[in-house]
Amino acid sequence: MRRALGSLRCYLALLALLLLPPAARGSPAAGRALVRGLQCFPSLFTDTTCKNRPLDLVFIIDSSRSVRTEEFEKVKVFLSEMIDTLDVGERATRVAVLNYASTVKVEFPLRTYFDKASMKEAVSHIEPLSAGTMTGLAIQTAMDEVFTEEMGTRPANFNIPKVVIIVTDGRPQDQVQDVAARAQAAGIEIYAVGVDRADMQSLRMMASEPLDEHVFYVETYGVIEKLTSKFRETFCAVNMCALGTHDCQQVCMSSGGSYVCDCYEGYTLNPDKRTCSAVDMCAPGRHDCGQVCVSNNGSYSCECREGYTLNPDKKTCSAMDMCAPGKHDCAQICLSNDGSYTCDCYEGYTLNADKKTCSAVDMCAPGRHDCEQVCVRDDLFYTCDCYQGYTLNPDKKTCSRATTSSLVTTEESCKCEAIAALQDSVTSHLEALSTKHILF
Repeated sequence: MRRALGSLRCYLALLALLLLPPAARGSPAAGRALVRGLQCFPSLFTDTTCKNRPLDLVFIIDSSRSVRTEEFEKVKVFLSEMIDTLDVGERATRVAVLNYASTVKVEFPLRTYFDKASMKEAVSHIEPLSAGTMTGLAIQTAMDEVFTEEMGTRPANFNIPKVVIIVTDGRPQDQVQDVAARAQAAGIEIYAVGVDRADMQSLRMMASEPLDEHVFYVETYGVIEKLTSKFRETFCAVNMCALGTHDCQQVCMSSGGSYVCDCYEGYTLNPDKRTCSAVDMCAPGRHDCGQVCVSNNGSYSCECREGYTLNPDKKTCSAMDMCAPGKHDCAQICLSNDGSYTCDCYEGYTLNADKKTCSAVDMCAPGRHDCEQVCVRDDLFYTCDCYQGYTLNPDKKTCSRATTSSLVTTEESCKCEAIAALQDSVTSHLEALSTKHILF
Protein backbone atom coordinates (compact mmCIF):
# COMPACT_ATOMS: atom_id res chain seq x y z
CA MET A 1 0.00 0.00 0.00
CA ARG A 2 2.80 2.41 0.94
CA ARG A 3 4.68 1.55 -2.27
CA ALA A 4 1.59 2.23 -4.32
CA LEU A 5 1.05 5.57 -2.57
CA GLY A 6 4.74 6.46 -3.15
CA SER A 7 4.47 5.66 -6.83
CA LEU A 8 1.28 7.69 -7.06
CA ARG A 9 3.01 10.69 -5.46
CA CYS A 10 5.89 10.32 -7.94
CA TYR A 11 3.58 10.28 -10.93
CA LEU A 12 1.60 13.20 -9.58
CA ALA A 13 4.85 15.19 -9.07
CA LEU A 14 5.98 14.41 -12.59
CA LEU A 15 2.55 15.31 -13.99
CA ALA A 16 2.57 18.58 -12.02
CA LEU A 17 5.98 19.46 -13.46
CA LEU A 18 4.89 18.69 -17.03
CA LEU A 19 1.64 20.66 -16.68
CA LEU A 20 3.24 23.80 -15.27
CA PRO A 21 2.94 26.77 -17.63
CA PRO A 22 6.28 28.17 -18.91
CA ALA A 23 5.97 31.30 -16.78
CA ALA A 24 5.74 29.20 -13.58
CA ARG A 25 8.63 26.82 -14.21
CA GLY A 26 11.02 28.89 -12.13
CA SER A 27 8.68 28.98 -9.11
CA PRO A 28 9.14 27.16 -5.76
CA ALA A 29 6.39 24.71 -6.80
CA ALA A 30 8.39 23.78 -9.89
CA GLY A 31 11.48 23.29 -7.74
CA ARG A 32 9.66 20.89 -5.39
CA ALA A 33 8.25 18.94 -8.35
CA LEU A 34 11.72 18.63 -9.87
CA VAL A 35 13.21 17.30 -6.62
CA ARG A 36 10.42 14.70 -6.38
CA GLY A 37 11.04 13.74 -10.03
CA LEU A 38 14.76 13.25 -9.40
CA GLN A 39 13.99 11.02 -6.44
CA CYS A 40 11.41 8.92 -8.28
CA PHE A 41 12.81 8.77 -11.83
CA PRO A 42 16.55 9.51 -11.72
CA SER A 43 17.11 7.99 -15.15
CA LEU A 44 14.75 10.51 -16.71
CA PHE A 45 16.70 13.45 -15.32
CA THR A 46 20.26 12.12 -15.58
CA ASP A 47 22.07 13.06 -18.79
CA THR A 48 24.92 10.66 -19.58
CA THR A 49 26.21 12.92 -22.34
CA CYS A 50 29.52 14.71 -21.84
CA LYS A 51 28.71 18.42 -22.26
CA ASN A 52 31.60 20.03 -20.52
CA ARG A 53 34.70 19.47 -22.64
CA PRO A 54 34.69 20.00 -26.43
CA LEU A 55 37.26 17.86 -28.24
CA ASP A 56 38.64 17.25 -31.70
CA LEU A 57 38.57 13.47 -31.27
CA VAL A 58 39.98 10.93 -33.76
CA PHE A 59 39.46 7.18 -33.37
CA ILE A 60 42.16 5.05 -35.04
CA ILE A 61 40.91 1.46 -35.25
CA ASP A 62 42.93 -1.61 -36.19
CA SER A 63 41.20 -3.83 -38.79
CA SER A 64 44.16 -6.03 -39.69
CA ARG A 65 43.79 -9.73 -40.48
CA SER A 66 44.17 -10.66 -36.78
CA VAL A 67 40.86 -8.93 -35.97
CA ARG A 68 38.04 -11.35 -36.75
CA THR A 69 34.83 -10.08 -38.29
CA GLU A 70 32.75 -10.51 -35.13
CA GLU A 71 35.48 -8.75 -33.12
CA PHE A 72 35.52 -5.81 -35.50
CA GLU A 73 31.75 -5.52 -35.00
CA LYS A 74 32.43 -5.18 -31.27
CA VAL A 75 34.83 -2.32 -32.03
CA LYS A 76 32.08 -0.55 -33.96
CA VAL A 77 29.71 -1.01 -31.02
CA PHE A 78 32.35 0.55 -28.77
CA LEU A 79 32.65 3.54 -31.15
CA SER A 80 28.88 4.01 -31.20
CA GLU A 81 28.65 3.88 -27.42
CA MET A 82 31.49 6.38 -27.13
CA ILE A 83 29.69 8.71 -29.53
CA ASP A 84 26.57 8.42 -27.35
CA THR A 85 28.49 9.70 -24.31
CA LEU A 86 29.88 12.74 -26.12
CA ASP A 87 28.33 16.16 -26.60
CA VAL A 88 28.66 16.01 -30.38
CA GLY A 89 28.32 19.15 -32.44
CA GLU A 90 30.04 21.71 -34.64
CA ARG A 91 30.84 23.84 -31.59
CA ALA A 92 31.16 20.92 -29.19
CA THR A 93 33.04 17.65 -29.78
CA ARG A 94 33.92 16.76 -33.36
CA VAL A 95 34.68 13.14 -34.24
CA ALA A 96 36.69 11.48 -37.02
CA VAL A 97 37.45 7.80 -37.67
CA LEU A 98 40.55 6.29 -39.31
CA ASN A 99 40.54 2.62 -40.29
CA TYR A 100 43.97 1.04 -40.76
CA ALA A 101 45.84 -2.14 -41.55
CA SER A 102 48.67 -2.07 -44.13
CA THR A 103 46.97 1.00 -45.54
CA VAL A 104 45.00 3.78 -43.91
CA LYS A 105 41.49 4.89 -44.80
CA VAL A 106 39.92 8.07 -43.46
CA GLU A 107 36.35 6.87 -42.96
CA PHE A 108 35.18 10.41 -42.16
CA PRO A 109 37.06 13.56 -41.02
CA LEU A 110 36.17 16.02 -38.28
CA ARG A 111 34.21 18.31 -40.58
CA THR A 112 31.74 15.72 -41.93
CA TYR A 113 29.19 14.93 -39.21
CA PHE A 114 27.93 17.07 -36.33
CA ASP A 115 25.12 14.82 -35.07
CA LYS A 116 25.26 11.42 -33.38
CA ALA A 117 22.84 9.65 -35.69
CA SER A 118 24.88 10.42 -38.81
CA MET A 119 28.13 9.43 -37.10
CA LYS A 120 26.76 6.12 -35.86
CA GLU A 121 25.29 5.37 -39.27
CA ALA A 122 28.69 5.98 -40.88
CA VAL A 123 30.39 3.76 -38.26
CA SER A 124 27.97 0.92 -38.97
CA HIS A 125 29.15 0.81 -42.61
CA ILE A 126 32.89 0.58 -41.87
CA GLU A 127 34.47 -2.58 -43.31
CA PRO A 128 37.76 -4.19 -42.14
CA LEU A 129 40.80 -3.82 -44.40
CA SER A 130 42.27 -7.22 -43.40
CA ALA A 131 45.99 -6.78 -43.94
CA GLY A 132 49.06 -5.77 -41.87
CA THR A 133 49.32 -3.49 -38.83
CA MET A 134 50.89 -0.12 -39.81
CA THR A 135 50.08 1.85 -36.65
CA GLY A 136 52.80 4.45 -37.21
CA LEU A 137 51.43 5.18 -40.68
CA ALA A 138 47.97 5.62 -39.18
CA ILE A 139 49.20 8.19 -36.63
CA GLN A 140 51.09 10.07 -39.35
CA THR A 141 47.97 10.10 -41.55
CA ALA A 142 45.96 11.54 -38.67
CA MET A 143 48.48 14.40 -38.38
CA ASP A 144 48.71 15.05 -42.12
CA GLU A 145 45.13 14.51 -43.27
CA VAL A 146 42.80 14.90 -40.28
CA PHE A 147 44.26 17.35 -37.78
CA THR A 148 44.16 20.25 -40.23
CA GLU A 149 41.81 23.23 -40.31
CA GLU A 150 40.78 22.27 -43.87
CA MET A 151 39.50 18.92 -42.56
CA GLY A 152 37.69 20.38 -39.55
CA THR A 153 40.23 20.85 -36.76
CA ARG A 154 39.59 24.06 -34.81
CA PRO A 155 42.37 26.73 -34.86
CA ALA A 156 44.98 26.58 -32.09
CA ASN A 157 43.73 29.77 -30.43
CA PHE A 158 40.41 28.02 -29.72
CA ASN A 159 42.28 25.81 -27.20
CA ILE A 160 40.26 22.73 -28.22
CA PRO A 161 42.15 19.56 -27.13
CA LYS A 162 43.25 17.27 -29.98
CA VAL A 163 42.79 13.64 -28.88
CA VAL A 164 43.51 10.27 -30.51
CA ILE A 165 42.18 6.90 -29.26
CA ILE A 166 43.99 3.96 -30.89
CA VAL A 167 42.35 0.50 -30.63
CA THR A 168 44.61 -2.41 -31.64
CA ASP A 169 45.11 -6.09 -30.87
CA GLY A 170 48.57 -6.60 -32.31
CA ARG A 171 52.14 -5.41 -32.60
CA PRO A 172 52.86 -2.52 -35.02
CA GLN A 173 54.75 -3.55 -38.13
CA ASP A 174 56.35 -0.10 -38.44
CA GLN A 175 58.04 2.38 -36.11
CA VAL A 176 55.54 4.11 -33.86
CA GLN A 177 57.72 5.73 -31.20
CA ASP A 178 59.11 8.57 -33.33
CA VAL A 179 55.85 9.40 -35.10
CA ALA A 180 53.94 9.28 -31.81
CA ALA A 181 56.50 11.65 -30.27
CA ARG A 182 56.02 14.09 -33.18
CA ALA A 183 52.26 13.91 -32.76
CA GLN A 184 52.50 14.65 -29.04
CA ALA A 185 54.91 17.51 -29.74
CA ALA A 186 52.23 18.92 -32.08
CA GLY A 187 49.77 18.96 -29.15
CA ILE A 188 47.95 15.66 -29.82
CA GLU A 189 47.04 13.59 -26.75
CA ILE A 190 47.20 9.85 -27.49
CA TYR A 191 45.28 7.08 -25.68
CA ALA A 192 46.26 3.49 -26.54
CA VAL A 193 43.72 0.66 -26.05
CA GLY A 194 45.13 -2.84 -26.32
CA VAL A 195 42.95 -5.92 -26.81
CA ASP A 196 43.86 -9.59 -26.31
CA ARG A 197 47.23 -10.09 -28.07
CA ALA A 198 48.21 -6.41 -28.10
CA ASP A 199 51.88 -5.65 -27.38
CA MET A 200 51.95 -3.62 -24.16
CA GLN A 201 55.40 -2.18 -24.82
CA SER A 202 54.20 -0.74 -28.14
CA LEU A 203 51.12 0.70 -26.45
CA ARG A 204 53.31 2.48 -23.92
CA MET A 205 55.62 3.81 -26.67
CA MET A 206 52.75 5.48 -28.51
CA ALA A 207 50.68 6.76 -25.58
CA SER A 208 50.98 10.15 -23.87
CA GLU A 209 52.19 10.65 -20.33
CA PRO A 210 51.21 9.79 -17.64
CA LEU A 211 51.01 6.26 -19.06
CA ASP A 212 48.72 4.89 -16.32
CA GLU A 213 46.07 7.39 -17.52
CA HIS A 214 46.60 6.82 -21.26
CA VAL A 215 47.18 3.06 -21.67
CA PHE A 216 44.25 0.62 -21.33
CA TYR A 217 43.95 -3.12 -21.83
CA VAL A 218 41.01 -5.51 -22.11
CA GLU A 219 41.12 -9.27 -22.49
CA THR A 220 38.72 -9.53 -25.40
CA TYR A 221 36.75 -7.37 -27.79
CA GLY A 222 33.67 -8.67 -26.04
CA VAL A 223 34.33 -6.49 -23.00
CA ILE A 224 35.75 -3.41 -24.74
CA GLU A 225 32.51 -1.55 -23.99
CA LYS A 226 33.66 -1.43 -20.37
CA LEU A 227 36.08 1.32 -21.39
CA THR A 228 33.21 3.63 -22.37
CA SER A 229 32.58 4.73 -18.79
CA LYS A 230 36.33 5.14 -18.21
CA PHE A 231 36.68 7.50 -21.14
CA ARG A 232 33.54 9.34 -20.08
CA GLU A 233 35.12 10.01 -16.69
CA THR A 234 38.31 11.13 -18.41
CA PHE A 235 36.70 13.48 -20.91
CA CYS A 236 33.79 14.76 -18.83
CA ALA A 237 35.37 16.24 -15.74
CA VAL A 238 33.33 19.14 -14.41
CA ASN A 239 34.06 22.14 -16.57
CA MET A 240 34.58 25.00 -14.13
CA CYS A 241 34.82 27.38 -17.08
CA ALA A 242 31.35 26.47 -18.30
CA LEU A 243 29.82 27.04 -14.87
CA GLY A 244 30.64 30.76 -15.03
CA THR A 245 32.30 30.76 -11.60
CA HIS A 246 35.79 31.58 -12.79
CA ASP A 247 37.46 34.99 -12.68
CA CYS A 248 39.66 34.77 -15.78
CA GLN A 249 39.78 38.03 -17.68
CA GLN A 250 40.18 36.48 -21.13
CA VAL A 251 40.48 32.68 -21.51
CA CYS A 252 39.42 29.99 -19.02
CA MET A 253 40.82 26.47 -19.46
CA SER A 254 39.13 23.66 -17.55
CA SER A 255 41.55 21.19 -15.98
CA GLY A 256 40.49 18.15 -13.96
CA GLY A 257 37.69 19.74 -11.98
CA SER A 258 39.55 23.02 -11.69
CA TYR A 259 40.65 25.68 -14.14
CA VAL A 260 43.54 27.88 -15.18
CA CYS A 261 43.46 31.25 -16.87
CA ASP A 262 45.12 32.07 -20.16
CA CYS A 263 45.24 35.03 -22.53
CA TYR A 264 44.51 35.73 -26.17
CA GLU A 265 47.37 35.84 -28.65
CA GLY A 266 49.33 39.03 -28.15
CA TYR A 267 48.66 39.13 -24.41
CA THR A 268 50.50 37.66 -21.43
CA LEU A 269 49.17 36.46 -18.10
CA ASN A 270 49.87 38.81 -15.19
CA PRO A 271 51.34 37.58 -11.88
CA ASP A 272 47.82 37.41 -10.40
CA LYS A 273 47.18 34.51 -12.87
CA ARG A 274 43.81 36.02 -13.77
CA THR A 275 44.26 39.22 -15.74
CA CYS A 276 46.16 39.84 -18.98
CA SER A 277 48.37 42.60 -20.34
CA ALA A 278 49.16 43.33 -23.96
CA VAL A 279 52.56 42.03 -24.98
CA ASP A 280 54.95 44.69 -26.27
CA MET A 281 55.04 43.31 -29.78
CA CYS A 282 57.70 45.87 -30.64
CA ALA A 283 60.20 44.52 -28.12
CA PRO A 284 63.49 43.36 -29.71
CA GLY A 285 63.10 39.99 -31.38
CA ARG A 286 59.28 40.07 -31.50
CA HIS A 287 58.76 41.95 -34.78
CA ASP A 288 60.26 42.01 -38.27
CA CYS A 289 59.91 45.71 -39.12
CA GLY A 290 62.81 47.16 -41.10
CA GLN A 291 62.79 50.54 -39.33
CA VAL A 292 59.93 51.57 -37.01
CA CYS A 293 57.60 49.22 -35.08
CA VAL A 294 54.30 50.64 -33.76
CA SER A 295 52.72 48.56 -30.97
CA ASN A 296 48.92 48.38 -31.10
CA ASN A 297 46.96 46.53 -28.40
CA GLY A 298 48.66 43.16 -28.65
CA SER A 299 49.62 43.55 -32.29
CA TYR A 300 51.92 45.83 -34.29
CA SER A 301 52.41 47.55 -37.61
CA CYS A 302 55.54 48.74 -39.38
CA GLU A 303 56.36 52.30 -40.41
CA CYS A 304 59.39 54.12 -41.84
CA ARG A 305 61.56 57.01 -40.78
CA GLU A 306 61.15 60.38 -42.48
CA GLY A 307 62.48 60.21 -46.01
CA TYR A 308 61.57 56.53 -46.46
CA THR A 309 58.47 54.78 -47.77
CA LEU A 310 57.00 51.39 -46.75
CA ASN A 311 57.45 48.62 -49.31
CA PRO A 312 54.53 46.38 -50.42
CA ASP A 313 55.65 43.70 -47.91
CA LYS A 314 54.55 46.15 -45.15
CA LYS A 315 57.81 45.47 -43.32
CA THR A 316 60.83 46.93 -45.11
CA CYS A 317 61.49 50.52 -46.23
CA SER A 318 63.07 52.19 -49.25
CA ALA A 319 64.63 55.67 -49.37
CA MET A 320 62.53 58.30 -51.14
CA ASP A 321 64.06 60.50 -53.85
CA MET A 322 63.96 63.64 -51.73
CA CYS A 323 65.21 65.70 -54.68
CA ALA A 324 62.26 64.85 -56.90
CA PRO A 325 60.29 67.91 -58.04
CA GLY A 326 58.06 69.24 -55.31
CA LYS A 327 59.77 67.35 -52.46
CA HIS A 328 62.55 69.85 -51.63
CA ASP A 329 62.90 73.62 -51.16
CA CYS A 330 66.42 74.20 -52.46
CA ALA A 331 66.77 77.39 -54.57
CA GLN A 332 69.38 75.96 -56.94
CA ILE A 333 70.84 72.47 -56.36
CA CYS A 334 69.36 69.52 -54.32
CA LEU A 335 71.66 66.68 -53.22
CA SER A 336 69.83 63.43 -52.20
CA ASN A 337 71.42 61.60 -49.27
CA ASP A 338 69.92 58.29 -47.99
CA GLY A 339 66.38 59.46 -47.36
CA SER A 340 67.30 63.09 -46.76
CA TYR A 341 68.78 65.94 -48.77
CA THR A 342 70.99 69.04 -48.60
CA CYS A 343 71.02 72.20 -50.72
CA ASP A 344 73.93 73.59 -52.74
CA CYS A 345 74.54 76.48 -55.19
CA TYR A 346 75.83 76.97 -58.70
CA GLU A 347 79.40 78.17 -59.22
CA GLY A 348 79.63 81.87 -58.41
CA TYR A 349 76.96 81.62 -55.70
CA THR A 350 77.18 80.85 -52.02
CA LEU A 351 74.63 79.13 -49.73
CA ASN A 352 72.87 81.51 -47.38
CA ALA A 353 72.42 80.96 -43.65
CA ASP A 354 68.97 79.35 -44.24
CA LYS A 355 70.79 76.48 -46.03
CA LYS A 356 68.30 76.72 -48.88
CA THR A 357 68.75 79.94 -50.89
CA CYS A 358 71.85 81.26 -52.67
CA SER A 359 73.51 84.66 -53.20
CA ALA A 360 75.92 85.68 -55.96
CA VAL A 361 79.53 85.73 -54.83
CA ASP A 362 81.45 89.12 -55.04
CA MET A 363 84.19 87.91 -57.36
CA CYS A 364 86.17 91.09 -56.76
CA ALA A 365 86.24 90.65 -53.01
CA PRO A 366 89.76 90.44 -51.53
CA GLY A 367 91.26 87.04 -52.04
CA ARG A 368 88.82 85.95 -54.77
CA HIS A 369 90.56 87.44 -57.86
CA ASP A 370 94.13 87.64 -59.22
CA CYS A 371 94.07 91.12 -60.78
CA GLU A 372 97.24 93.06 -60.00
CA GLN A 373 95.59 96.50 -59.89
CA VAL A 374 91.90 96.87 -60.70
CA CYS A 375 89.14 94.12 -60.58
CA VAL A 376 86.02 94.92 -62.60
CA ARG A 377 82.98 92.75 -61.59
CA ASP A 378 80.76 91.53 -64.42
CA ASP A 379 77.76 89.48 -63.06
CA LEU A 380 79.34 86.20 -61.97
CA PHE A 381 82.72 86.92 -63.56
CA TYR A 382 85.39 89.62 -63.47
CA THR A 383 88.04 91.27 -65.67
CA CYS A 384 91.27 93.03 -64.75
CA ASP A 385 92.22 96.66 -65.56
CA CYS A 386 95.06 99.04 -64.72
CA TYR A 387 95.46 102.46 -63.12
CA GLN A 388 96.00 105.51 -65.36
CA GLY A 389 99.51 105.46 -66.77
CA TYR A 390 99.59 101.69 -66.87
CA THR A 391 98.63 99.20 -69.52
CA LEU A 392 97.35 95.65 -69.16
CA ASN A 393 99.76 92.96 -70.06
CA PRO A 394 98.87 90.07 -72.40
CA ASP A 395 98.19 87.80 -69.35
CA LYS A 396 95.14 90.00 -68.74
CA LYS A 397 96.06 90.21 -65.05
CA THR A 398 99.21 92.25 -64.53
CA CYS A 399 99.98 95.86 -65.58
CA SER A 400 103.06 97.71 -66.96
CA ARG A 401 103.86 101.44 -66.95
CA ALA A 402 102.86 103.00 -70.29
CA THR A 403 105.58 104.62 -72.64
CA THR A 404 105.50 108.43 -73.53
CA SER A 405 104.06 107.79 -76.94
CA SER A 406 101.45 105.75 -75.36
CA LEU A 407 100.39 108.83 -73.40
CA VAL A 408 99.29 110.61 -76.67
CA THR A 409 95.61 110.28 -77.17
CA THR A 410 94.18 108.79 -80.30
CA GLU A 411 92.88 112.15 -81.48
CA GLU A 412 96.27 113.74 -80.99
CA SER A 413 97.93 110.87 -82.79
CA CYS A 414 95.68 111.38 -85.81
CA LYS A 415 96.46 115.14 -85.88
CA CYS A 416 100.20 114.47 -85.79
CA GLU A 417 99.97 112.06 -88.64
CA ALA A 418 97.98 114.59 -90.76
CA ILE A 419 100.57 117.34 -90.07
CA ALA A 420 103.40 115.03 -90.97
CA ALA A 421 101.73 114.04 -94.21
CA LEU A 422 101.21 117.76 -95.12
CA GLN A 423 104.80 118.52 -94.34
CA ASP A 424 105.93 115.66 -96.58
CA SER A 425 103.71 116.92 -99.40
CA VAL A 426 105.04 120.54 -99.16
CA THR A 427 108.62 119.36 -99.05
CA SER A 428 108.12 117.21 -102.14
CA HIS A 429 106.56 120.15 -104.02
CA LEU A 430 109.37 122.54 -103.11
CA GLU A 431 111.91 120.01 -104.23
CA ALA A 432 110.15 119.70 -107.59
CA LEU A 433 110.14 123.51 -108.13
CA SER A 434 113.83 123.73 -107.27
CA THR A 435 114.67 121.15 -109.87
CA LYS A 436 112.83 123.07 -112.63
CA HIS A 437 114.70 126.30 -111.89
CA ILE A 438 118.00 124.55 -112.07
CA LEU A 439 117.16 123.01 -115.46
CA PHE A 440 116.11 126.30 -117.07
